[in-house]
Amino acid sequence: MKNTDETHDPARKSWVETANHSASDFPIQNLPLGIFSYNGTTAPRFGIAIGDCILDVAAAADIGLLTGLAAEAADAARDGTLNRLFALGRAPLRELRKQVAMLLDRDGPARDRIESLRSQILPEMSACRMHLPTAVGNYTDFYAGIHHAIAAGSLLTPENPLPANYKWVPIAYHGRASSVRASGNAVRRPMGQRPPLAAGGSPSYGPCERLDFELEMGFYVGPGNAQGEPISITDASKHIVGFSLLNDWSARDIQRWEMFPLGPFLAKNFATTVSPWVVTADALEPFRVPAMARPDSDPQPLNYLLDETDQRQGGIDVSLSVQICTGEMLAQGSAPVEILESNAMHLYWTSAQMLTHHASGGCNLVPGDLIGTGTISGPKPSQLSSMLELTFGGTKPVALPNGEQRAFLQDGDEITFSGKCHREGFVSIGFGTCSGRITR
Repeated sequence: MKNTDETHDPARKSWVETANHSASDFPIQNLPLGIFSYNGTTAPRFGIAIGDCILDVAAAADIGLLTGLAAEAADAARDGTLNRLFALGRAPLRELRKQVAMLLDRDGPARDRIESLRSQILPEMSACRMHLPTAVGNYTDFYAGIHHAIAAGSLLTPENPLPANYKWVPIAYHGRASSVRASGNAVRRPMGQRPPLAAGGSPSYGPCERLDFELEMGFYVGPGNAQGEPISITDASKHIVGFSLLNDWSARDIQRWEMFPLGPFLAKNFATTVSPWVVTADALEPFRVPAMARPDSDPQPLNYLLDETDQRQGGIDVSLSVQICTGEMLAQGSAPVEILESNAMHLYWTSAQMLTHHASGGCNLVPGDLIGTGTISGPKPSQLSSMLELTFGGTKPVALPNGEQRAFLQDGDEITFSGKCHREGFVSIGFGTCSGRITR
């Protein structure tokens, strides 16, 4: 593949043995970026995942293991966020990735010296706490999963399930950046106005009764653009530095009542959960696929959203999974169970198209901004990626192995997303997990 290099070599192994296990999300071919602290006893630091450990990038730089652009990248994240690092663009990230891969390579030239420094630069993940990768100044959530748009739309707005503009324009809403949290944080059931029980009745105020998740991916903005200066579709990939998993928690009863005429408000702003690791755009190069094929009857994107390269490789093949562990299952010591699976290939619009459209009116995107793809449902019933769709609006609850049923989420339920990229001839890489437990 044209955009792969030695960092994607499937023969490469690490002296961190857990990175070589086939089940690991974090082999040496991945090296995702994150912010961590040691059991909360130190300030947040820039780290790179390898197996079940985290390379302390600042510590590695301080003892001279990184040089040039890679050292510049390490310095940019010393404030405990990745914003300034992402502002540098993809070139320093690419160089950092190459140098770190060499440091961690089983056959690297300085293995003996570096391995002897393990206690200084390589804490175990189990001894660390993960934080948000960036200080999220702006969060926008798109609606790019067409199968979700049709399935959810037929339940929420049956008279108009797919908006007339859907196939022409990437639709989005501005989310609430202040309530974005890293995986593992609890999610409090929101309060809000619920719709009347009968026509002509009054709404009620109280806790959400139809709490839901939405299986999405998120991506982070790199250098960004000045206000009033659009980003062309041909340059959009330069501004997308990496991807994470994202859960757009949703209060369906509140949403149905409040969303007209200006869209969701309290139904979406109470919590958004992201996985703490950012899998770089460079690590994902082997798993690029063509943009979702459109039926001949669908319109082609307008010229500002149409690029041959993006159409050829703007999609990403990421297998996605959602698991649930109820409070009762937790008390019984039962393992979480998968309730659905999907794939990021089911997005109608590419990330480059989303970013280009976002900036097309002159909106300035800022380094570290978070953009959600929208719910990634597939065409099969088992790929409907929210409880709203999966249970047909709560009318067909999901049956769990312990005899419990779920139409929507209950207190004590924990939802966990995972994602993995597979391709013959390459080592599989993962995204870690994105989880949250519902509390009152």
